[in-house]
Amino acid sequence: MTSTTLSAATPSRALPADKILVGLSFVLGLVTIAGAWGSQLFGGLVPCELCLEQRMAYYWGLPLLALVLLVWNRLPLPVWYILVAVGAAIFAWSTYMGGYHAGVEWGFWPGPTACSGTGGGLSFDDLAAGTVKPVIGCDAVQFRFLGISLAGFNALISLAIVAMLVAAMVVQARRRA
Repeated sequence: MTSTTLSAATPSRALPADKILVGLSFVLGLVTIAGAWGSQLFGGLVPCELCLEQRMAYYWGLPLLALVLLVWNRLPLPVWYILVAVGAAIFAWSTYMGGYHAGVEWGFWPGPTACSGTGGGLSFDDLAAGTVKPVIGCDAVQFRFLGISLAGFNALISLAIVAMLVAAMVVQARRRA
């Protein structure tokens, strides 16, 4: 192994803290998206447009983190930093989206017209034909726990993932110093 691979920095058998942090980030993200799907499929909650947009971070970020974990010992250190930084950026975007959505729910700012508007252009013919899908307002909270909506929890969870990924990069950098 060369000195630029991640495994060269870990002579002991114990898992390094940076790998544990990336693994915890992956597991937390996986549990979160599974919970979102579970609340939809089994809990009867219908996601709004912003809810679906927030899921994109998990659809992009989790495969990236899985890749990092699977090829950990074969990754050159610069590539590892880039991949983990991209993962942190994806979940930083998710933090923003969750905070934005929570702000829409609390009425701090208006949401997108696609799911927060008044709903014009609907006819009785469309209703009779049954071709109209229900539109859930982005400003309508379907579930709260401890006063926090699911969008708020997404912001907090995404922020925790970002913090763990940044901490993993700091741990790796300190090990190299």
